Amino acid sequence: MAKKILIADDDDNIRRLVKMTLMDEGLETHEACDGEEAIKKVWEIKPDLVVLDVMMPKKVGYEVCEEIKNNRETSHAYVIFMTARGTSVAEASGTSSGGDEFMVKPFEPAELRQKVKKALNME
Repeated sequence: MAKKILIADDDDNIRRLVKMTLMDEGLETHEACDGEEAIKKVWEIKPDLVVLDVMMPKKVGYEVCEEIKNNRETSHAYVIFMTARGTSVAEASGTSSGGDEFMVKPFEPAELRQKVKKALNME
């Protein structure tokens, strides 16, 4: 069974780029365009990994991550935060909310592929 990935970002172009980057990895991808939709999709599909934008409408990524990590059914999901604000404060906030990785936009597709493969034990 294919590993499930949720790509949650309010920018259509970023979601499309992440999906294209991971297309050849045999992953089942799902998308959400805001924090509330991300939470609904998490409960629905129980993803193995979430690529999560920090700044989204309705719920910010940190809140989404906390909900994922504080629920027994979804706490296993690996969370990679993505943000245009590459500061140590943003990274610390991501870590304190339960995030596993932190990437700055614009991102290098090869780096994302590498992080995803490592997180899902696909190396």
